[in-house]
Amino acid sequence: MPAATPADPAGIPTATAVGVPATRSSATPALARATDAGGAAGGASTAAPAGAAQPRGAVRAASARRRPAAASTSPAGRASGPVARRNGPMRVAATVFLVPALVGTVALPAYAFLPGGHLPGGSPTKFSLSVAEAQALEVSDQAAGAPVSSDTFSVTTKEEIDAAAAEAAAAERAAWEAELASRGTGEYAIVAQQAEGDDYPWWYETPDDYGGGLSPLRYYYRECVDFVAWRLNRDAGATGAPWKWDWSNLASGSAWMWADEWAAKGWPSSSEPVVGSVAWFPYNHVAYVQSVNGDGTVTIEEYNWNSDHSYHVRTIPVGEALYLYPPA
Repeated sequence: MPAATPADPAGIPTATAVGVPATRSSATPALARATDAGGAAGGASTAAPAGAAQPRGAVRAASARRRPAAASTSPAGRASGPVARRNGPMRVAATVFLVPALVGTVALPAYAFLPGGHLPGGSPTKFSLSVAEAQALEVSDQAAGAPVSSDTFSVTTKEEIDAAAAEAAAAERAAWEAELASRGTGEYAIVAQQAEGDDYPWWYETPDDYGGGLSPLRYYYRECVDFVAWRLNRDAGATGAPWKWDWSNLASGSAWMWADEWAAKGWPSSSEPVVGSVAWFPYNHVAYVQSVNGDGTVTIEEYNWNSDHSYHVRTIPVGEALYLYPPA
């Protein structure tokens, strides 16, 4: 019997069913492995006879698992594996907007019932310690029967403070009036009010701060004491030598000492001003009383106020100065 001639692979009909792609994809792993096994046997396996069809179920399974032809394959013709599904822009947008909306909707009731909110029925939900019975205490009978002690204190009212201050001010003024009375009640010169203005004859001289000397009244030029000494001489009718008042018989060169020297000489001084008197200030300054106004103020003329060695006119309350009456 003649030996069997090996089948020509080129003349054997293929067993691929109609509609199944020639390339094997990852969707038909079973068929691919079967075909590879047959090829590894050196082509010894014989294909099914022509006209013999594959089982219908295998063809359907292969068709159902078939991937699109555009799937990427390896150079050997095999599929590289399952392709990951991409997230499109619409899906990202839906995730960004829908997820927070869902979370906010679920959390809304929690915010609605915070203290100060309202229940669905309209009742307020403001938190109250007394309603929550947070201050409820149980006191035993022994504690309830314990003696209670309390301290007392007194409060000084505003009216009492004001009354005490007024009494202190009245006592101080009474002591001051007594001091003024003890300084002398002698006669003093009555001076007629004269026109206001700078009539100091040595207004141009250099003051002591810049090397100036003494005026004819033996006070330094353009100091407050020299100006007042000039006015006392003017009111007494002495506008030149011989002068009636100067450093030797009026007061020292320090304005601070004038009030004590007035008292030492027995010249009167008072808290009530008169025209022509000397307004004495406790901060080492004197001025001339030009007029006594009817509204509780006086107008004064002066030199070297604020240490500027110049002439000034001011209106001050009566109580700001002590008034040394002009000597007779």
